[in-house]
Amino acid sequence: MTTAIVLAAGRGSRLGKYTRHLPKALVRAGGRSLLDWHRCALRECGVSAVVVTGGYRRDRLSLHAAELVDVPDWHAAGPLASLLAARPERFEDGFLVVYADCPHHPSNVQRLLASSADVAVAGDREWKALWTQRCEDPLLDAETYRGADGELQAIGARTHDIDAIQAQFAGLVRFTARGWQRTRQVLDAATTPPTDMTGLLSLLLRAGEPIADVAIHGRWCEIDSADDLRLCRRRLRDRSPWSHDWRDSRNESRCR
Repeated sequence: MTTAIVLAAGRGSRLGKYTRHLPKALVRAGGRSLLDWHRCALRECGVSAVVVTGGYRRDRLSLHAAELVDVPDWHAAGPLASLLAARPERFEDGFLVVYADCPHHPSNVQRLLASSADVAVAGDREWKALWTQRCEDPLLDAETYRGADGELQAIGARTHDIDAIQAQFAGLVRFTARGWQRTRQVLDAATTPPTDMTGLLSLLLRAGEPIADVAIHGRWCEIDSADDLRLCRRRLRDRSPWSHDWRDSRNESRCR
């Protein structure tokens, strides 16, 4: 059974007052916490084993996580250190990596789970619709993402050409046990290890490791700042359709 590792150790300082007393994963949008949205989507896809990595306000997270992994020096650690603290090599059936601030519709999770690749990443083809609402200049935040024939070719760099960006990393990655074994070998051999997932994926590509590019089309959101949170809350209250609404009306009652 696939396990999900929710990376939730960071302070979420760009959320300002919203994380003054709460870890980012417990910030609410659309009527429930981000962690609840994750558990709901994962459960709908048959993923019931959820590990949460904690650091900032870990005491609050402990009330909401069946398995909470402590991340030493969380204030200085990045997402990769948070993942390593969860000891992912113990999951014989592989695992999903989920960024706490990126809630997804179950269909996005299911597309990633359906991939037979040892390493697969979700890339949002509708990213411009979200980034143009999040940022006055999307290129100040967006990173390269290029794929061909279902294989990832480049990720994580900066560019001055918005048309050169096919998608955006959506905070969702899947590893089989074999995929993680190869990843760990590449990581251990690196002279300058990366600190985040796009850096890790880029390192794998440079080492010649294949990564599946799983296309998604909206139905998720990155809530990295106070402005992001206000945008999401406003759009979820709005009656008009929104391409990045991650809620699933079919299982709304089962997730309460």
